[in-house]
Amino acid sequence: MFAVVRTGGKQYRVAEGDMITVEKIAGEAGDSVSLGDVLMAGDGGDLKDVKDLTVAAEIVEQGKGDKVLVFKKKRRHNYRRKNGHRQQLTTLKITSIGGAAKKAAPKKTAAAKDEGDTAETAKAAPAKKAPAKKASTAKADEAAATNDAKKAPAKKAPAKKTAAKKTEDKDA
Repeated sequence: MFAVVRTGGKQYRVAEGDMITVEKIAGEAGDSVSLGDVLMAGDGGDLKDVKDLTVAAEIVEQGKGDKVLVFKKKRRHNYRRKNGHRQQLTTLKITSIGGAAKKAAPKKTAAAKDEGDTAETAKAAPAKKAPAKKASTAKADEAAATNDAKKAPAKKAPAKKTAAKKTEDKDA
């Protein structure tokens, strides 16, 4: 049986016992993970329904990929940048294909209790009132008004005398 799963933005065709390297998945070596995004599954030429189908895998190791060099250059501008990057990878061993996806079932006791509580709280809950204005806002308004009063318009500097006026002043 095979399945096509999507993880880390890529698609992988897997079968039971396969080893695949995918983008980092949280967990330690030896932990079990479930890949729930199954796109297609089948056995030979027959395709199966993928609704509620998962692929179980075991983390073999966490590591890094090969270094990728990133080199940027703009000719005739003396601009060169060299950078490297190593992608975080996880190696998985596919243990089984099939099991239904586990969904959290709602608790019946909690649901019944919630229904009873809502009826009681609806009767007992008083109507909500609009919050009152804080006293600090009035103080802030007064402070703003005094600051405006302190800021008087700036006085203009006296105009500079021209050369003609200077000679007239000297004559007088």
